[in-house]
Amino acid sequence: MTIKRICIFICCLFLTMAVMAQKKEMTQARTYLKSGKDFDKAELLMTTLLAKDSVNRQNKKIYDIWYETVRMQYEAANEKLYLKQKYDTAQFFGLVHRMFQVAETLDSLDARPDTKGRVRPDYRERHAAYLDQVRRNLYFGGAYQVRKSRYDEAFGFFSAYIDAARQPLFTGYEYEQNDTLMPSAAYWATYCAYRLEHADSVLRYHHLALRDSSRREYTLQYVSEAYLRLHNDTAYVNMLRIGFDSNPEHPYFFPRLADYYTAAGRSDCVLQLADRGLAVNGQNQIFLLGKSLALLSLERYDECVDTSERLIALNDTLPEPYFMIATVNLNKALELEQLKEPRKYRTELTKLYTQARPYMEAYRKLAPDRVQRWAPALYRIYLNLNMGKQFEEIDRVLKKMK
Repeated sequence: MTIKRICIFICCLFLTMAVMAQKKEMTQARTYLKSGKDFDKAELLMTTLLAKDSVNRQNKKIYDIWYETVRMQYEAANEKLYLKQKYDTAQFFGLVHRMFQVAETLDSLDARPDTKGRVRPDYRERHAAYLDQVRRNLYFGGAYQVRKSRYDEAFGFFSAYIDAARQPLFTGYEYEQNDTLMPSAAYWATYCAYRLEHADSVLRYHHLALRDSSRREYTLQYVSEAYLRLHNDTAYVNMLRIGFDSNPEHPYFFPRLADYYTAAGRSDCVLQLADRGLAVNGQNQIFLLGKSLALLSLERYDECVDTSERLIALNDTLPEPYFMIATVNLNKALELEQLKEPRKYRTELTKLYTQARPYMEAYRKLAPDRVQRWAPALYRIYLNLNMGKQFEEIDRVLKKMK
C-alpha cells in the first residue's frame, strides 16, 4: 500500500470515527429529550459538537436538536413559574434569548438554496409560530435586566426583540407595523446603550425609539449625547434643535444650543432661540438669561439691561443678571475711557461706575466663589470712585489670587 493510500485510509478512518461519534452524541441527546429530563446535558452534547469541529456547524440536525434542548428547558422552567415554584428568573429569560439565537442560526442554514436554486426551509414555519408566542418574553427579559442595572444584558434582549422583525425566520409577521411594543423596546435599547456609553449602539435603534412619544425628549437627549461623543457637531446640533422645536421648555436642549452657538460666536442664533422660547413662556428664566447674555455679547446694552431687570424681578437670587448689568456699565465706561478725554467725560464716567457698583457687589454676595469675575471689576469700580477702604480690601483679595 502506497503512502498516499495510507493517508487516504487514515483520513477516511478518522472521518468515519467522527461521524460515528457525532451520531452517538446526537442519539444520546435525543434519548435525554425523550426521557423528559437532563435537557441541559443534551444541550451540552450539542454545543460540544459545534465547538469541536467547524464542519458540524453546517449540520442542521445538530442545531435542530440544540433548539429542542433549549425549548424543553424553557417549557420546564415556564411550568415551574406557572406553578409558582422557585426558579432562577434570569436563567428563564436567558433560555428564551438562547432559543431565538439558535433558531435564527438554524434558519440561515435551512434557507440555503438547494442544487436547483430552490429555497425550501424545513423548520421555519414551525419554529416561527412557536417563537412568536414567546417573543414578548424577550422584552420582559430586557426590562428585568434594566431593573437589575445590567444594561449590557438588557440591550441584548431588546436588540433580539427588535431584530426579529428583520429576520427571514419571521417573514410575514410584520413586527414593525403590527407590534406596538417595538418603539418602547427601541427606547429601552437606546437607554441601555446610553448608560453603557456606547455611542454607536445608541444610534442603532433611535429612529424607531423616536416613535415612542412618551419618551421622545429622552431619546433625543441620548442621541444628542451620542453624536457629541462621536464628534459629529452637525448631527449633535440637529438633534438639539429637533428637541427644542418639539419641547422648547425642556431643560436639556436650549442651554446646550446656547452654549454651542456662544462658543461658535453666534450670539445672534442664541437670541433667536431665546425669543422663540419666550414666545412660548415669557417668564421662563432660562430663556431670559440666554437672551440677556446674547444681548450683552452683541453689545445691545440697553436691551441687555432691560432683560436682566426682568429676570431680577422674577428671581432676585440669580447672580448672572447683576453681573451683566454691572458689565454693561463697565463696558460703556471703557468705551469712554478709550476716547482719552477724561475731563470731558468725568461726570458720565462717575455715573457709570456708580451704577455698576451695587450690581457687582450684589453679584459678589450671591457668587462669592467666582472671585476671578468680580474682584477685577470691583477693583476698577473702587479705584475710579476713590473708595479707599474698599479699594484696599479688594486689592488684598487680588494679591491672594496671584
